[in-house]
Amino acid sequence: MINGKVSAKSIREVRVEDLLGRETVQLDLAETAGYLKDQVVLVTGAGGSIGSELCRQLSTFEPKLLLLLGHGENSLYEIELELGKNYPQRIETIVADIQDRIRIREVFETYRPSVVFHAAAHKHVPLMERNPAEAVKNNIIGTLNVAESAQEYGASHFVLISTDKAVNPTSAMGATKRVAEMIVQGLNSYGSTRFSAVRFGNVLGSRGSVIPVFKRQIQAGGPVTVTHPDMVRYFMTIPEAVQLVIQAGALARGGEVFVLDMGDPVKIADLARDLIRLSGFVPDQDIKIQYTGIRPGEKLFEEILTSEEGISATKHNRIFVGKPVPIHWEKLRGAILSLEKISTSLDAEKRANEIKVFLRNLVPTYQYLPIYGEIPAVSDGDLEDYLPLPESQPVKMKIAVSGFGKMDLPY
Repeated sequence: MINGKVSAKSIREVRVEDLLGRETVQLDLAETAGYLKDQVVLVTGAGGSIGSELCRQLSTFEPKLLLLLGHGENSLYEIELELGKNYPQRIETIVADIQDRIRIREVFETYRPSVVFHAAAHKHVPLMERNPAEAVKNNIIGTLNVAESAQEYGASHFVLISTDKAVNPTSAMGATKRVAEMIVQGLNSYGSTRFSAVRFGNVLGSRGSVIPVFKRQIQAGGPVTVTHPDMVRYFMTIPEAVQLVIQAGALARGGEVFVLDMGDPVKIADLARDLIRLSGFVPDQDIKIQYTGIRPGEKLFEEILTSEEGISATKHNRIFVGKPVPIHWEKLRGAILSLEKISTSLDAEKRANEIKVFLRNLVPTYQYLPIYGEIPAVSDGDLEDYLPLPESQPVKMKIAVSGFGKMDLPY
């Protein structure tokens, strides 16, 4: 160390796979990704960590045209440059905001994508906790715009990228992602589009991951900050996450939520110590660990399936399939449009609290704290009509999927 800082030369390079604590999952996508060949494929959020890796892997399956849609021009330009070297005739870059209904319909009208991977979302828990209206507009309204356009223009497959934070959420981000899941499950009952969602935990190495933060803190000589000594999370690598997303498109029959078996949850404190150790230092000696307290919207552990989806969901080759949850689509859509009006109101204090009340009526398992003052208790009222319909009993069927043998799908 020099003046309390770590020399860059003294830090060992650490692969994210070394921190996973399990073998990485490798899926054989050669045959199951046949639904992508010669198709127009759209990826929203194409400049993000998951979206850009999706584009990399999808480009190898010979789509007729790969549409890279994103709102951030710099990140979108980077993935365009990268893929343009090898696939210049099969790449089209589109700058668009998923919150803009007219623009999204224009994209679908022009290109008619048959396969849609919806990765665009606000994902940062503490930021969205302070800005719940933005979480609503992007994660709910944006998903509604893309999903309805996919249905209107006859897409065959629609895969939503979701998160384990949507299960019994304690954050506005998690609650809005759960509503996004409800949108695709509700729309699945109409038309021919196969709607599904893919839910996974924290992605190691992504822009929002703790790993880059920990690395910068180690570079500075510490301390490495962890919110709570007992905080645990499920982790996976970016390639694992993307493989699951592509596989889900092949497996989907409509309305399912797919979850990767991510092994045992990992303590964030243990992850920090492993990274310090693998970087060539001694935890709590060379580099200290400092506990900062749980941030608003966070919880100590995440879950992967709701009770409605079945605690003992079908599992095969490390993939879980949660059974479809019936949704009353017209009532849900009406509630979402009402929520959209609230999210654009001018009174920030009133807006933030009303959004959280509304979200809890849509997602009964959502637990939250008020942003300003007290939030009134939710009582049985008009919004009770927007809750999911009573759970129906699944009927299992067997399907053969290359690389997976016989899989039980509750459908």
